Amino acid sequence: MLQLRPTCEHCNKPLPPDSLEARICSYECTFCADCVDHLLGDICPNCGGGFAPRPIRPAKDWKDGNFLEKNPASAEIRHRPVDLAAHARLREAIGTLPPHKR
Repeated sequence: MLQLRPTCEHCNKPLPPDSLEARICSYECTFCADCVDHLLGDICPNCGGGFAPRPIRPAKDWKDGNFLEKNPASAEIRHRPVDLAAHARLREAIGTLPPHKR
């Protein structure tokens, strides 16, 4: 089950469970859309993978108890600002490879 982490790992922007701005990689590293688009270039600084919009967990119990109240979002903040110089080297190494080819 996705943790739905509460903030961007880089800038610490709040990303509540219903945020349309949250982006995750396959390891659930969580960043805001602005950081992914303008600083990270769609390259996760932790694994080198790409990002996708984080799904929204339903707030209402529409079916079988699968909803936010029963499975709440994480409250654990992982504020680990990206070393932009190191990330620039990673971006250079990856070049123009799309996420599905990394």
